[in-house]
Amino acid sequence: MVDIRIPIGMMFTILGVLITVFGFITTSNAGMYQKSLNINVNIIMGILMLIFGLIMLFFAFKKKKA
Repeated sequence: MVDIRIPIGMMFTILGVLITVFGFITTSNAGMYQKSLNINVNIIMGILMLIFGLIMLFFAFKKKKA
């Protein structure tokens, strides 16, 4: 049976990478980030999603080895 942490971790990891890359690509577009007080929320949330996904994958594969 597949551990639920593997697909969730992969989903968050892939989305985190995509959103982070999008945030880095659009850093020069100042008008896009006026509503968020000129804070690039895409980079912040992308990195958080990436970290969460990697933690889920870490614990899923750690349990399989034990």
